[in-house]
Amino acid sequence: MTETITHTVRNGVDTTNLFATLDVLKAQPELARFRFRARNQWMGGSHNRSTIKDFYAAGGEDTSRAAAFTLDAGEPAILIGEDDGPNPAEFLLHALAACVTTSLVYAAAARKVKLTAVSSTLEGDLDVQGAMGLDDGIRNGFEQIRITVHIAGEATPEKLREVVARGTDRSVVFDSITRGVPVSVEVVTD
Repeated sequence: MTETITHTVRNGVDTTNLFATLDVLKAQPELARFRFRARNQWMGGSHNRSTIKDFYAAGGEDTSRAAAFTLDAGEPAILIGEDDGPNPAEFLLHALAACVTTSLVYAAAARKVKLTAVSSTLEGDLDVQGAMGLDDGIRNGFEQIRITVHIAGEATPEKLREVVARGTDRSVVFDSITRGVPVSVEVVTD
């Protein structure tokens, strides 16, 4: 006797695998523990490069990635850089946009909402006097971040707003930014 499993793909998401993964994590919550890693190397001036490849997931080291992702960062000329890549604050906006988008697309797929378009614009306001050490009364980071999501699909405007809300509710990066996360720093000198 053979069993046929039909995979439903909605918004590019295999919802059969999505729900199967959720079922496994409900049954074995210890498999939900992940540890992501990034390694960074200074290249000179404001230019630095991160590589991302290995991570811990589902009870062991994941070796599924054949090659590392490489991300270059720098600063624009106005901030004494050479535009070797987006600056770290811009990467933060990218990470936030990408995580909210992925989360809302998954939420839509799980709720049987077919999306036809999703885009977002993010703006973050900051005063660099803090980060440049000119005024300790000004915070180093963003004062405010605004996200505008444009979404279209085969659902009512209310349902689409619900999908976006679920995307922010389930976004790892949104949560990390809005609720804060402890960061420890260890220094190793050579």
